[in-house]
This record gives sequence, C-alpha cells and structure tokens, in this order.
Amino acid sequence: MGDDWVRPYSPGTGRWLVIGWEAVAFGLLGWASIGLFELTGVGVRILALLMAVVWVLGGWRILEMGVYVSPEALRIRGLLRSRTMRWDEIAHVRLHRHTNKIGHWELQGGMTVLIERREGSTVNTELWAQGVDFHRRPQLFRAVYHELRNRHLAATV
Repeated sequence: MGDDWVRPYSPGTGRWLVIGWEAVAFGLLGWASIGLFELTGVGVRILALLMAVVWVLGGWRILEMGVYVSPEALRIRGLLRSRTMRWDEIAHVRLHRHTNKIGHWELQGGMTVLIERREGSTVNTELWAQGVDFHRRPQLFRAVYHELRNRHLAATV
C-alpha cells in the first residue's frame, strides 16, 4: 500500500478544544502533584517536562485521529492505535444508531459509521455525527459516509 492516504474531511474545531482542555487538566495534575509530593527544584522541572512531552504527543495523536482512505484500503487512526483494512476485506460500510444503556434507560447517542468485515466482525470508526469533527456540520458527516461507501463500492466492483 502506498503513502497516498487522505482524510476525506477537515478536522473540526472541537479537536482544539479537547487539546486545550487537556492542557488545563495536565496543569492541574502537575499543580496537585507538586503539592502532594512536595516537589521542588529539579523535581518540578522533570515533572513539567514529562507532562509537556505527554501533552504534545497526545495532542498530535488527537489531531491525527480519524478515518483515512487510499485507493487500496481504509485506515482508522485512534488515540492509541491504527487499523488498516483493504477494501476487499470490508463487506459493508453502514450507519449505526448508537444507544447507551444506563440501568433501564436507553439514551440515544446518535449516528456512527460502522465497518463490517467479510469475516463477520465489526469495526468502530471515529466518525460520529455529533462528534468533534461533525458537530454542527451534519452535511459533512453524510458526505463522508457517502464517500466511504462509494470508495468501497468502486474498489470491490
């Protein structure tokens, strides 16, 4: 497979909010850790450097998360790992209405894109209609779904 991977949508501004939120959380964690462990001098610098490295790596991964396509395959980049599937390994690209169960209640989570593999398993994608990339851009969510379906159909003909 080549290096011609393309994300068929632009990332939403919500990703930057998540990265900013995590910066604040890391700041609070660092402040609490300094107080709890009574860190001073070199200990504070090491903690700050370690947290900055983790934040930069995590922020980069958040920016890179998503679904990428090439003529030969589909790649899903998550926070911790990536998964690549050739188009001929995929049986269907479909929409799924996600629900969350809390006790006896069911809460509607919205539409997501699921990948059904030929061997019977399903693969979740990062594509969620109300997610950080598609919040207030429902037409883009539908367009990406149709793009994935069309690419799959064209590759398996």
